Amino acid sequence: MNRKSSIDINCDMGESFGRWSMGNDKALLPFITSANIACGYHAGDPLTMLDTVQSALKYDVHIGAHPGFQDLEGFGRRSMQLSPREIYGLVVYQVGALAACAKTLKADLHHVKPHGALYNIAAREPAVADAIVNAIFDIDSNLILYGLSGSELIYSAKRKGLNVYSEVFADRTYQHDGTLTPRTEENSIIKEDKEAINQILHILLKGKVKSVQGQEVDIQADTICIHGDNPNALEFATMITEALKTHEIEIK
Repeated sequence: MNRKSSIDINCDMGESFGRWSMGNDKALLPFITSANIACGYHAGDPLTMLDTVQSALKYDVHIGAHPGFQDLEGFGRRSMQLSPREIYGLVVYQVGALAACAKTLKADLHHVKPHGALYNIAAREPAVADAIVNAIFDIDSNLILYGLSGSELIYSAKRKGLNVYSEVFADRTYQHDGTLTPRTEENSIIKEDKEAINQILHILLKGKVKSVQGQEVDIQADTICIHGDNPNALEFATMITEALKTHEIEIK
């Protein structure tokens, strides 16, 4: 694969709720190009959604919906057994809510990225992937779907005719089949910033990622995820920005 000359950087945002605060959204906005804004199910609330959209607009950051399972206590990271129709409905409900918030500020949605357990299940289960894709398509077929590179979600969106951004992660480890190592396993997170930077540069320069099994796996990268709930997110965003500039990879 050819080296990347440019890349989108996205970040999960708007995940505060009521008096409970999560992340350092405003400080991160200058370092990213796309914001995935929680829609009230796994995190977020109406005023947080409005405020996050408004802040993103100030920095000319693309606005995306970040729908997840209705699981505030588990932050949307616990699996739920829902039918495809139920998943279709929860995506329509949440994306519609954020679209309405954006409309009041005279802005449009750019993309949709599922959150947490919903994202991971859709990466491997075609029925769940199709339900999410159909919901997005029926809301607005011009929306871009952000999904795990090489996943069922990406394949489903392409079959439907949606535009896609294949997403890669700097701070997550990969399995031999290109899936992310489950968070329940000890080696799922890359905790050293230097190691995470090296992984993302390898992906962008070589088009490959090294799995935990030691294999080189082909990978497509259109957007990099920065986790806004990471306590060191701002420091990491600064480091990755500098690393990309050093290798003449434009952030856009």
